[in-house]
Order: sequence, then C-alpha cells, then structure tokens
Amino acid sequence: MMAVLFPVPASASVTHHGGRIPTGFVVLSDVDPTILHDIRYRTSHNFIGRPIIGYRQPLCILSRPAAQALRRAQAALRPRGYTLKVYDCYRPQRAVNDFARWAERPRDVRMKGEFYPNVDKSRLFEDGYIAARSGHSRGSTVDLTLVRLPAKAQRPYVPGERLVPCFAPRDERFPDNTVDMGTGFDCFDTLANTLDPRITGKARDNRLLLKSTLETAGFTNYAAEWWHYTLSGEPYPDTYFDFPVARG
Repeated sequence: MMAVLFPVPASASVTHHGGRIPTGFVVLSDVDPTILHDIRYRTSHNFIGRPIIGYRQPLCILSRPAAQALRRAQAALRPRGYTLKVYDCYRPQRAVNDFARWAERPRDVRMKGEFYPNVDKSRLFEDGYIAARSGHSRGSTVDLTLVRLPAKAQRPYVPGERLVPCFAPRDERFPDNTVDMGTGFDCFDTLANTLDPRITGKARDNRLLLKSTLETAGFTNYAAEWWHYTLSGEPYPDTYFDFPVARG
C-alpha cells in the first residue's frame, strides 16, 4: 500500500533536478493555505519509524494541476464543515528506494504493532505493500483524509510510545485529529480497502464523502487504500522524479 505496485511502462524514466522544484510543480500551501498538513514521512510516525530519506521539509509538493484540483475539493468541503489534511504528496524516488532497503531488513520491525500487525514483513513486496516504483513519484498522487472544523489540536507522536493496531477502534488508536475512517493512515491491512464491507456506519460515510469529493475534483481512488488518490490525466504519467521534498 505504501509504494503501490504499478506496471511501469518501458518508456518510464527517473528525472533528477538536484535540490530544485522543477517547473510544473508547486508547494500546496502556496496554492491553498487552508489545507492541513501532517507529512508523516518527515517524522518518525510512519511504518519505518524514522524520517524517510528525501523528506527535508514537511511540505506537500504536487504538480500544479493536482494542487489546483485539491483546492477545488477543499472549496467544496469547507462549507460542509470539513477540511482536507494531507499525509503525503510527491515522493522522491530516493524515498521509495529507502522503503525497499528497509523491507529487506527482516529484523527491523519496530513499528509493526501499529502499521502491519497481521502482515509478515517478508511478504511486503509479494503482497504489493512495497514496490520499486510509486505513483507518488510522478507528482500527482496524494494521501489525505478529512478533519472536522474547527480542527482540534493533535499531540505529537513520541518515538517508543506504546503502539496500537491501525485497525483498532478509533478511541484506542493514535489520537489523530481526523474523522474516523475505520483505520489509521498507512494501515497494511485489507480493512484499509476503500469499500471493504466490514467498514460500516460513520466511518464508511466518511470514506464515501472523501471519495465523492475527490472524484468530482478529478481524482481517482486506489481501491486498496481509502487515503490514496491520483489525478486523472496526470501531466507526467511516465516520469518518476527524484528531487527532495524541500523548497530548495
């Protein structure tokens, strides 16, 4: 689920831009400063348990069309009492490589208790949770959720704190300030499938609200992850970028 397994076209290439954001990309907060950010891969609160290579600043960088589409989605949600919150946006290829190297170290399971309690780490590649390429690296894919307005404060994650499974009841999971989606973000479990029939009630309603809003704005959901959306007609479908997440 993290680095979704996509068929990579023979024409696909990795493009490097040093420390610069290339033309055609923008920082989301410059396009819509009202969208909340919780850039997990810049922190230790992720499935690896440390900041990920390539995330130098807690920014959401996207292709300009993707950022503008998120602004449209945000405009539709705010009158209904919600805001978007992004967890991950553009992801450099070096970060995807970092995921892959971690997956090959079987003893490093420090975050298993929260993010993949029912999945053996040795199966992460085979089951499609980790892959050599990610659609995020093309710049038009975003991981995100909903927060009820006014947004409540969210306490920081403390490395080493007791881990609770990502599919535990909402009141038991890490106290994210988001609405209940049935699982936490980056949950390596089939319960994270957007339309999993075991997710009912308000959590299902919340998933469907996110889905319908993002689809109206021009995004397509990845069915295995309720949080994962890619802009339809993305501008760089065959290019995987590798500049750092930073303003430069």
